[in-house]
Amino acid sequence: MTDDPDQTASRAKALKAQFDAALSRRQHWESHWQECYDLTLPQRAGFGDTSSAGGRLHDDVYDGTAADAVDQLAASLLANLTPPWSRWFGLVPGPDLDEAAAERISPVLAKISTKLQAHFDRSNFAVEMHQCYLDLVTGGTACLGLEPEQPGEMSAFRFTAVPLADIVLDEGPTGRLDVTFRRLQLTAEQFRNRFPDQPLPDELQNDKTGTAKVTVIEAVIPDGPAYRHDIIMSEGSQNSDPMLLASKRQAESPFINFRWLKAPGETYGRSPVMKALPDIKTANKVVELILKNASIAVTGIWQAEDDGVLNPATVELVPGAIIPKAVGSGGLSPLDMPGRFDVSQLVLDDLRGRIRHSLLIDRMAAISNRTMTTTEVVERSAEMARILGATYGRLQSELLTPLVLRAVDILRKRGEVPDIPIDGRMVSLDHRSPLAQAQAQREVQTTLSWLEAASALGPDAQRVVDSAAAARWLGKTLGVPPELMRDTPAPISPPVFPPRPPGPHPVPPATGPLPPTELSPIEPFPSSATTQRSA
Repeated sequence: MTDDPDQTASRAKALKAQFDAALSRRQHWESHWQECYDLTLPQRAGFGDTSSAGGRLHDDVYDGTAADAVDQLAASLLANLTPPWSRWFGLVPGPDLDEAAAERISPVLAKISTKLQAHFDRSNFAVEMHQCYLDLVTGGTACLGLEPEQPGEMSAFRFTAVPLADIVLDEGPTGRLDVTFRRLQLTAEQFRNRFPDQPLPDELQNDKTGTAKVTVIEAVIPDGPAYRHDIIMSEGSQNSDPMLLASKRQAESPFINFRWLKAPGETYGRSPVMKALPDIKTANKVVELILKNASIAVTGIWQAEDDGVLNPATVELVPGAIIPKAVGSGGLSPLDMPGRFDVSQLVLDDLRGRIRHSLLIDRMAAISNRTMTTTEVVERSAEMARILGATYGRLQSELLTPLVLRAVDILRKRGEVPDIPIDGRMVSLDHRSPLAQAQAQREVQTTLSWLEAASALGPDAQRVVDSAAAARWLGKTLGVPPELMRDTPAPISPPVFPPRPPGPHPVPPATGPLPPTELSPIEPFPSSATTQRSA
């Protein structure tokens, strides 16, 4: 942080102006986000100044198809992209390394990958990542905060699923969504813990109850190959000019922003809930009308003659009730409803089917048939990879790669891993999630078909196949741990027979032609004439 007061004040004003401009561009999205969250994830909304803590948020939701589909899709993304307590990434030698250098660095990268995975498993990653997937499916944009944990904790990582209502995003010079503004409400104790060198604002000094809060703005903006992390205070302060509280420069951004789908010319992403919003609103209204119709069918609509005797305000339709009526009047009678063909259930079934289809539930749901063949499982994986191919490519670029780079940077500063650049040339990031493996199944099936065809062509074709290289390639493609594969095939040792016990041993019968031996001459049989003469 610079010590020049003029530069500090100038930077604080520039950050506040940049924040106000980005906030004005975001306001066009807030009503759309609010509608999506109200119908599918009302507990995560909160756009505006109103607080919804402990409130009844589902009173206006009559159909739960969309909310259930959002939960299932978020759970499927968690299981297929970043499965908890499973190896969904790895560090491997890059293409610029020769074979000898790759062999030397592979064990080091394997240890780094194992250590990273252990820190992920011991942290709150699974909980916060699932919440981010809910935001991604509903609002189209999500933000995951990754900050270093205090020394002595079980994990070096502390994750935070930042609500969409608390962040203001913008694209940086390279077109990436890496300009992040976050608004925080801090009490006096939180302010002292976070900024011990700064004086306490007047609003917090004059507070006797300990409930007053001041608003600070956390800004992370690209600064060349690194990021500038600044914190300013403007809202809630008696001073009209913004004040820079803290500033530092770091290699990676603590906020990972990612989108489901990006339309041309837009900064924020669009979600599958936005795509299905017309059907969601219609289904919600249809169920509301069905419930009203059911209420009318149960309680009925009644009519009475205005005879001055019957007072509808005092009539109670309960068993055993006596309702007075004037002599000669019709009294209280039900109103006949016109007959009609009720097609509401048919319309509702069609709407619910389209909602599930838009949220990919009919294609990514759990397998109900437990007797699927291997081919059927492979085809299902290929179908899933085809459906989520474009979205997975964006999430791999905006979520998975920055997440691993930020985690490596935290461990490097703690001295737990060496300073190895993950640039795709010397060291590459290998994605091993179930969805990444599903995309590789097609290559595996093609290779296995070729090996089978080569085996059927005979010995001449089999000599073309390098079986050891094929086995290593299949293991690498399928994510087999490297310690289970040899770099070179093991030498073939001659068979070792057990020692023979002492004593005479029977001679095995000969299996080949008998050797020539000297035999005694054979006398010829006497002829018939000689036999008669002897007689």
